[in-house]
Amino acid sequence: MNTAVNVNVVHESEAQRQHARVRMPARLRFVDAQGQPHETKVDDLSAGGLSFHSPHPLAVGQVLHGRLQFSVDNLGLSMDVAFQVRSYVPGSGRAGVQFQNLEPRDIATLRHLITSHLSGELITVGDVLSTLQRDNFTKARKQKDAGSGQGPLARFKAVSVTLGVFVAGVAAFGFVAKSLYGLYFVSHAQAAVVAVPVTTITMPRDGTVSSLVPSGAQTSKGAPLASFSTSMLDVLKGSLDDTQLDPAKIQELFGKQLSGTLTSPCDCIVARQRVEDGQYAAKGQPIFELVPRTSTPTVQARFSYRQFDEVKPGTRVNFQVAGEDQVRAGEIVASSSLEPEALAADIRVQIKPDSALPAALAGRPVSVTSDRGPSLDWLIGSASARGL
Repeated sequence: MNTAVNVNVVHESEAQRQHARVRMPARLRFVDAQGQPHETKVDDLSAGGLSFHSPHPLAVGQVLHGRLQFSVDNLGLSMDVAFQVRSYVPGSGRAGVQFQNLEPRDIATLRHLITSHLSGELITVGDVLSTLQRDNFTKARKQKDAGSGQGPLARFKAVSVTLGVFVAGVAAFGFVAKSLYGLYFVSHAQAAVVAVPVTTITMPRDGTVSSLVPSGAQTSKGAPLASFSTSMLDVLKGSLDDTQLDPAKIQELFGKQLSGTLTSPCDCIVARQRVEDGQYAAKGQPIFELVPRTSTPTVQARFSYRQFDEVKPGTRVNFQVAGEDQVRAGEIVASSSLEPEALAADIRVQIKPDSALPAALAGRPVSVTSDRGPSLDWLIGSASARGL
């Protein structure tokens, strides 16, 4: 067993020292409290302090400044240090001091010198310079202070901000997803209207009109719709010879009025009155638009020719009539080109609603969309096809 003891190491308890002290050749020059310079031999040295014999008394607690001197490759290595006197023995003059505010580079140099001395290696200037150039220390980790915890209000604010950012992110994602879905999976009609078979009642002769039924009223076949009046001159015009066209005769015929009645040709609904009461209408001018009660309103829509593959007969569509909150559904039953001879003509489609539309909606504009994206029915159909 090797029982040799390294006499260069000063053994002390863990409670007494934080660093092992080593006896190695070094000298200390320092200035005392009175400004007097002193030079002495270092008895032992560590990375945290040193001890020496002072020729003059030192007060415990005072901080002094000095310079440590080492001999490396026959060259002098000096290190400026500040130290605090921690102990002093008056009889022997032995003083123990602790370094104050050493730079990390100085601590690394001291450790290198001490380690090399203990291992018996020859200390060179190159080793010392290499140690000075290295970053031998890392930043201390941040320790959480037990008393620095956030209070309830701070935690509530943090959670609120986090929740707000999360909600804003979800909303932005939803908006982008909806926009992309509408761009790639939804087709919009350029124009659409509720269409029904319309019967037009025209003016039989030039004259004025006075309606007998309001718009939207239901009428039976043969029921009166309006009365009209025209001058006798208009009635007899073309059947009078030259002898009957004297001014007195014309004035007499013009003053005489002939009245008539416009009747309904079917069991209909008065969809629109195109000439107001009391206004003059020319012969053949439309007066009323009637919709048969038994007719089924459909939706006529126009799509771009680029969408021909998206609006084929059998395609399901959704539509909303102007003035209604309800979104209705229907199916395209027919499609045709507005201009058969044109290569880039728009497409007209006829949509049959799933539920009957009131005839009173005739002529109202409609918003029509065709959704080709995945839906619940599509998912169910796909699952059924795979036997799930």
